[in-house]
Amino acid sequence: MECIFCKIVSGEMPGKIVLRNEHICAFRDIHPAAPKHVLIVPNKHLASTEELSRNDRNVAAELLLAVKEVAKLEGISETGYRIICNCGSHGRQEVSHLHIHVLGGAPMRHGLG
Repeated sequence: MECIFCKIVSGEMPGKIVLRNEHICAFRDIHPAAPKHVLIVPNKHLASTEELSRNDRNVAAELLLAVKEVAKLEGISETGYRIICNCGSHGRQEVSHLHIHVLGGAPMRHGLG
């Protein structure tokens, strides 16, 4: 099965792109869990954080720097936001492409579950 996030990155599938550069692509989640909910993915297919290697340190850095940029673009950098990166089935990762959720726009509830 082909990766849906790879298809959004390549433009084969539509996505509401918020930010894109040579390393990452950020787009709105189709099932938002907060008023502002953006996914940030590396352009390079990596199934999860478990596939990151020292050779991917630029990708890892770009993902985190994109979090800050997306928060600013979405107007949530001053009020705060939550970032989540699920890994594997027990971590509730639903798409096997490394991604970071950026959620904000309203107070987050306590807890992680």
